[in-house]
Amino acid sequence: MYAVIKTGGKQYVVEPGQVLKVEKLNLPEGSEVEFEALMVRGDNGEVKVGPEAKGAKVKATVVRHGKGKKIIVFKYKAKKHYQRKYGHRQHFTEIQVNEIVS
Repeated sequence: MYAVIKTGGKQYVVEPGQVLKVEKLNLPEGSEVEFEALMVRGDNGEVKVGPEAKGAKVKATVVRHGKGKKIIVFKYKAKKHYQRKYGHRQHFTEIQVNEIVS
């Protein structure tokens, strides 16, 4: 059984027991969070999409918060003596999917 959820402007395919990193959620560690499912596929192969999946939820637990790897942004204009370099570390929340309720 798996489902598709949307959080932080991105969509994720999730299964029970899976741990994944999503955009930062303002919730304390150990708290429960529910996501609305956009699509659900059951164990029997039945697929519910869109309005058919209305009411389906994915329950998850917040495991931890953190910062991702640093990415380097380097801007450069040829022959103009322009260079700009800076780094960025994106905040994330790690969640563990507990169950999919359809």
